[in-house]
Amino acid sequence: MQGASRWLWAVGLILLSLAWAQVREGLDLGALNAFKARLEGEVAQGRLPGAVFLVARHGQVVYHEAVGYLDPQTRSPMTREAIFRIYSMTKPLTSALALALAEEGRLSLTDPIHLYLPEFREAKVGVEKPGPGGQPTLELVPASRPITVYDLLRHTSGITYGIFFDSLVKQEYRRMGADAVDQTPEEFLGKLSRLPLQFQPGTIWEYGNSTDLLGHLMERLTGKSLAQLLEERIFKPLGMADAGFLVPQEKQSRIAEPFAIDPFTRQPTPPALDVRRSPKRHSGGAGAVATALDYYRFLQALLNGGELGGRRILSPKSVALMTQDHLGPLYLPSLQRGAPYLPGPGYGFGLGVAVRLADGGSPLPGTAGDYYWGGLFGTYFFVDPKEKLIGVWMMQNPGGRTYYAQLFRSAVYASLR
Repeated sequence: MQGASRWLWAVGLILLSLAWAQVREGLDLGALNAFKARLEGEVAQGRLPGAVFLVARHGQVVYHEAVGYLDPQTRSPMTREAIFRIYSMTKPLTSALALALAEEGRLSLTDPIHLYLPEFREAKVGVEKPGPGGQPTLELVPASRPITVYDLLRHTSGITYGIFFDSLVKQEYRRMGADAVDQTPEEFLGKLSRLPLQFQPGTIWEYGNSTDLLGHLMERLTGKSLAQLLEERIFKPLGMADAGFLVPQEKQSRIAEPFAIDPFTRQPTPPALDVRRSPKRHSGGAGAVATALDYYRFLQALLNGGELGGRRILSPKSVALMTQDHLGPLYLPSLQRGAPYLPGPGYGFGLGVAVRLADGGSPLPGTAGDYYWGGLFGTYFFVDPKEKLIGVWMMQNPGGRTYYAQLFRSAVYASLR
């Protein structure tokens, strides 16, 4: 009888240890494994080319997996070391760099940008007025105040993109090719300075070329390229070994590629950024590449209050400034004006990231104060400071980017124990 009791006790210990092994840092690995199996099904159905996703909690990487194909054309397998074009996930990096320069007194967030870029001194705003035959015409009026560095950081400059709904101002952007990466900084700045603003500075959140302009402002200020600045101030200190604006030849076999035909739109996938050669200009809003682990290291530094492994990139107060809402009363007009408000319901905007305003108000799981952003070709991250939680999702296909980002976020929060 005594031997049987010992046997049962030993079996109980084994079962307990197996159950404990399924939970790390309060995350259920079984639930995350089930999510991975779901993704493998998406790959098998031809909906997902491949992906890498990473989940960390309490400063520890708990789950880091790859599914599908690095290149769906060659069917080479995806690996955790894959390099992704992160598009607009470049924006938080550029924003953090600007805050680092502000800490040193190199610039101030309240500075008018014409102090550094005098070609923007006489900004005009495009106002649509009724014209002959009922067709709207564009009237140019002076800006009510200068654009500031702060406006660039929170996207209240009035500067837009030629994409994301239509207007006469956006038609001018498209006509001049203002959004193109394949132009020199001088060409980009020359075009942008001649184009009208979509709105008066400081009145509306308007997603656009603000962060690109911020990157070139810092180049003008320092005499260094944005690639050099990010390498010196963020990538190298944080050990982001594969981050940059160019993938060198010896690493190009690790670049993730999209489908030729997007399964969500059933249209040819737009050409992806050519990251195999040096760009004519470094796009602070869309031009960088990174691995999932690279980007995690940046996010963990933010969650730690600006440092990782003893290397500090920002002060805790600057991180707090970056990850707090800065729209205030501008949140509702931006949300309600009929154009896409990318942060979404329940979110305001900080300095480069969307910020959750309260525990409710959004269909997405999360916590007041969490922040996130994503990229055009399917990359996405979120950070939940209260839960000490980080999620990084990397795929390389524009179709389905919102679908998979939300699927990933929901799965991670569902795994919390």
